[in-house]
Amino acid sequence: MPELPEVETVRRGLQRLIVGRTITSIEVLHPKSFIGETTVVGRRFVATRRRAKLLLLDLDDNRTLAVHLKMTGQLVVQGNEHWGGGHPTDSLIGQLPDRSTKVIIGLDDGSQLFFNDQRIFGWIRLVSPAEVEAMTAHYGPEPMDDDAWPRFRDRVHRRTRSPIKAAILDQEVVAGIGNIYADEALWATKLNPATPVGIISDRSLKRLLTAAAEVMTLSIELGGSTDRNYVDAEGKRGSYLTFAQVFRREGQPCSRCGKLIVKTRVAGRGTHWCPKCQPFIPG
Repeated sequence: MPELPEVETVRRGLQRLIVGRTITSIEVLHPKSFIGETTVVGRRFVATRRRAKLLLLDLDDNRTLAVHLKMTGQLVVQGNEHWGGGHPTDSLIGQLPDRSTKVIIGLDDGSQLFFNDQRIFGWIRLVSPAEVEAMTAHYGPEPMDDDAWPRFRDRVHRRTRSPIKAAILDQEVVAGIGNIYADEALWATKLNPATPVGIISDRSLKRLLTAAAEVMTLSIELGGSTDRNYVDAEGKRGSYLTFAQVFRREGQPCSRCGKLIVKTRVAGRGTHWCPKCQPFIPG
């Protein structure tokens, strides 16, 4: 599933490619992929936002297209004038629509915004400002927010018996962290993923939040991860995983101590960590 950096990378691409463009048509190819009315023809995109892993595409009538990519969702623009009527030669996406395309939104510059989703878990929903508020109210702070630490501290302390990895994967504790960046941030702060929250000092918790923000910032700079179905708004894949320290590096030496990275399961998720740098401390 795309995580915060991947969704933010898509948002930035859409900001450049669709803001200011007017919707000229919409075609829903699968009923589960677009929820609610499709009364958006003639409306103009005025901004793109993100909250956690939720994309918010604001229209000029005060409504918003909320988009959740879930497991395999993609938002890709093709036919933009800047591409000479095609898509970039380094795109990983072929000519669209294809078998994964579920929604096609036509724009007034001749380009099209495609929502692709192989597994049909993702969705687009036309919502009001009040509905946006309701959809996002439960999310915790974002790691990169200036005021994230006190809000994160308050919420993570509600999970004192939980393994720290389970706690930071909880979107109500901290928004946007998924499996990749949880493993990376825990390695950076030398915390074992299974350590109970209640025995971790506030100093270490604050370092963990800072590390999460740092690895996510790096990933955004690198265009997101190289993970499976993820592509940006131009169909390109990011390069973050080539810089990952532990994620999908099981059996390879830790760059810090040389011990082989192992993979286990914590919080029901495949988890990568270094046995020497991240020793388990039971609660």
